[in-house]
Amino acid sequence: MVRIRNIFLTLTGIVIMVSCATVQQEETDTRDLSYLYNPLRNPMHPRYQIYNASNDLSELTIKFFTNDLYFSEANPEGVPNAELAIIYRLFDMSQGRVAIDTGFFKISVRKEERHRQYTYTIPMKASSGSKYEAELVIRDLIRNTRIHAHLPFDKTSELSRNNFRVRGHFNKIELFNPVLRPNEFINLLYRYETDSLFIMFFEPDDESPIPPSMLIPARSIDTEPEDIAALAYSDTLPLMFPRRGIYMCTTDTNRTEGFTFFNFGDEFPGMSEPESMIDPLIYLANEDQVREMRNSDRVKVALDDFWLDITGNVERSRELIRIYYNRVLYANYFFTSYKEGWRTDRGMIYIIYGPPDKVYKTPGGERWGYQKKEVRKGWGIRYKVEDDFLYFSFNNRDNPFASNDYILLRSESVTSYWDEAIRSWRSGIVFRLDNPSGI
Repeated sequence: MVRIRNIFLTLTGIVIMVSCATVQQEETDTRDLSYLYNPLRNPMHPRYQIYNASNDLSELTIKFFTNDLYFSEANPEGVPNAELAIIYRLFDMSQGRVAIDTGFFKISVRKEERHRQYTYTIPMKASSGSKYEAELVIRDLIRNTRIHAHLPFDKTSELSRNNFRVRGHFNKIELFNPVLRPNEFINLLYRYETDSLFIMFFEPDDESPIPPSMLIPARSIDTEPEDIAALAYSDTLPLMFPRRGIYMCTTDTNRTEGFTFFNFGDEFPGMSEPESMIDPLIYLANEDQVREMRNSDRVKVALDDFWLDITGNVERSRELIRIYYNRVLYANYFFTSYKEGWRTDRGMIYIIYGPPDKVYKTPGGERWGYQKKEVRKGWGIRYKVEDDFLYFSFNNRDNPFASNDYILLRSESVTSYWDEAIRSWRSGIVFRLDNPSGI
């Protein structure tokens, strides 16, 4: 039995949990989680981090942003509070996704002036030697909304990324995002004793995925470093990664394991300069057109002409640009792994088809559904309307740099409507399967 705890939270909270250690085989989760990738339907965007504090304990830390929380003064104290419930289930993935622990917590977050974020830490009983997944549900009790998260972590190696923590060098605030700005200084905290730290540099992967209609195997990940730097380790050592690329911090250069940082440039996750806005057009234009725009003496004019040729007028071009690059932005937010989110398989599908209408999480994968036109079956007044969906399936791939790397499963039996989608965009119409006349 799991006890319910009421926790008052200001800036940082940590609780002692009473857990239920039942062991049972868990079926695949088939709940629709499409709201996770739809900014209009997702009320909260917390950050998560899991740290292996010891051989038997891991800590799940959640960071809430003030703007994501709903504060109400309808309480006995008359102060602005947000009310949240957190439910988690812990699965041992090394045994076929066996449920080994659960926890339920109810927390109150008091709004503090000048504070933009709040953190909350949950200890989880997880022994060394296995890989795990924490399935999380966070409910906003005032708005009656909820979000889900599936968080993998690894306790099979001392060089697992979950054995590291990152904090700002100057403000000492814990960081949750491995994507750093070019001039950002950080400290890396390692759980084990070591005298040396090696930084392996890898060139960024700038390849874009191929269309889903092409049955070509996914490219392998390049794990050969371009350069290696050796440093005397200290948890106060200031680190900064000025060059665009991938930086793996490790204590053993013979293994591609450790904590990885990414530098995707000054503008990431957005795009505002014409030079950077050209590359994502690879889904709408061929390589020669993209190369010609990139090498133009007047890049902005070339970019404007591309969109004007599609729409025929300035206002329509502005609207199409807004939609397209908003999708690029959200693809970077949702799907970035060891490359920018827009360059991934999920990012490609998201940009061209839009946010999915259905998302099903499965152990080791995701399945997205896009609704087709409704089909009426029957005659006269005796008919029924059936929903039909185009599905894309993605498998999570083992990646030494990131856990968020998903590969599209390609099949001859799946009609992707890719050519129709590109023709629609190239005609100045945002493509949707259930809205062939455009938006």
